[in-house]
Amino acid sequence: MQKNIYLFSLTPYEGVTHINSLHVSLFTPEIDFKNYDYLIITSKQILQALKNYHESWKNLPVLAVAKPTAEAVVKAGGKILEYGSGYGDNLAEIIFSYPKEKRWLYLRAKEVASDFALTCKQNGCNIDEVIMYETTCSHELKSVEIEDNATLIFTSPSSVECFLKHHDFKETQNIIVIGTTTARAIPLGVNYKIASQPTMQSCIQKAQE
Repeated sequence: MQKNIYLFSLTPYEGVTHINSLHVSLFTPEIDFKNYDYLIITSKQILQALKNYHESWKNLPVLAVAKPTAEAVVKAGGKILEYGSGYGDNLAEIIFSYPKEKRWLYLRAKEVASDFALTCKQNGCNIDEVIMYETTCSHELKSVEIEDNATLIFTSPSSVECFLKHHDFKETQNIIVIGTTTARAIPLGVNYKIASQPTMQSCIQKAQE
């Protein structure tokens, strides 16, 4: 694999240069998991935050945003209700397929890219939201040197926004984004490609093409 593929994400991937673009601060708000039927988890950082809680959360089936998140839930000892295609709009469709009286708990970041929870609430779904972590830009981005002919992979809108605080996109660079939500963070006029699937592996495959 080429050495000039840079991955801007929280999670490293073998064979590429990983730049940790975000710093995560975990929170521990009080939660009574007995009040809910299902959990909604859209990131692996939530599982890190759940380590600070009693294992009763594992009794609740989880609606995960995508297959990799679902696999991480199972690895952590949880159980899966369903998993989506990687986009919030898809999660709303799944939630609508369940009875309105079901009680959902959305464990989320302080800043989220999708408003699917609001859409569900406006349509009568019973969803509570709890902020479990916050991301800020990593200091690592300030000192990293990016080659002008490099391929840059971004896995979240925040990773793009943090990159642009310290760097500019070059016309000679190839930009790969994990999905349409992240693509919206790319400035107008900058060319990019979207991975075939909203997974890190698909991003790497697109970068190798």
